[in-house]
Amino acid sequence: TVDESELLTVPDGWKEPAFTREDNPKGLLEESSFATLFPKYREAYLKECWPLVQKALGEHYVNAALDLIEGSMTVTTTKKTFDPYIIIRARDLIKLLARSVPFEQAVRILQDDVACDIIKIGSLVRKRDTFVKRRGRLLGPKGSTLKALELLTNCYIMVQGNTVSALGPFSGLKEVRKVVLDTMKNIHPIYNIKTLMIKRELSKDPELRTQSWERFLPKFKRKNLKKRKEPKKKNTKKEYTPFPPPQPESQIDKELASGEYFLKERQKKQKRVQEIKAKQADAVKKRQEERNKAFIPPKEKPVVKTKKASSDQKIDVNAIKEKVKNAKKKKLGALPMEEVKLKMAADEKKKKKK
Repeated sequence: TVDESELLTVPDGWKEPAFTREDNPKGLLEESSFATLFPKYREAYLKECWPLVQKALGEHYVNAALDLIEGSMTVTTTKKTFDPYIIIRARDLIKLLARSVPFEQAVRILQDDVACDIIKIGSLVRKRDTFVKRRGRLLGPKGSTLKALELLTNCYIMVQGNTVSALGPFSGLKEVRKVVLDTMKNIHPIYNIKTLMIKRELSKDPELRTQSWERFLPKFKRKNLKKRKEPKKKNTKKEYTPFPPPQPESQIDKELASGEYFLKERQKKQKRVQEIKAKQADAVKKRQEERNKAFIPPKEKPVVKTKKASSDQKIDVNAIKEKVKNAKKKKLGALPMEEVKLKMAADEKKKKKK
């Protein structure tokens, strides 16, 4: 009898055996091929490393062709090809090379325990400026965030244009995709990195493997700190009344109330001129006051007279000299001479009595 939990877990260090010609001695029935385009700036690099690509794929009996005129790469199976999945790995290899992944990293896709994931991030954000900021956040200062993510997931990550290419084990690729998509949704990658670090430490403990890790993982709450801007002018609703508002007074009504209506045209003009002159006089007066402020001297602080030391309190120099002489005679920690003589007399009396 075997415990079910033991059947579900993969033992440490277990590796799937490699696919050999003995597993498929007759080879493949049909020829398969895949092609992919590459940008113009990759042409020089691909031209340089193409012999290495052909050599790596030739070991698995897969042909590779580079068309510089059309700007495409093609991989096809041959009669000697025995591994049916190698053409898929070859397709991923040329895809990674087209996405600016260096050959030294891209060739690892031909291994059985390595997979790749190309994440499209261009259409996840509407504004171009926001997209560039979030993509930069994924890289971090001097690529530190990306390096930390690579160390925690054991994956190679390449951020290029509108895609993120990842290469590594399946478990790591799953975490990379989650972090990349969360970053594009405005969730900072540091939160996911903290969670990955805790998971890494928990996986080392064999007792916690079968338990839930929810209690150990941090829970981050989203805070919307942006508050709605209050308008400068607040419109307050007036109390409803069934009566209409009073009709505003016309210019004639105002003139009738002030008595200006009955004045002659010459008198009206004279009154207007007087009002203008009065306004001008007030303005000139205010301007003059402003100018005169610069010539007003500041108030000086009152001078405080210092008190002279009183000559009545004279220092007695002779008294200080006597004190110094007495101090020199006495030894530090020793008794005065009078006390020593009394002590010696008391000791002699005690000896005579005995």
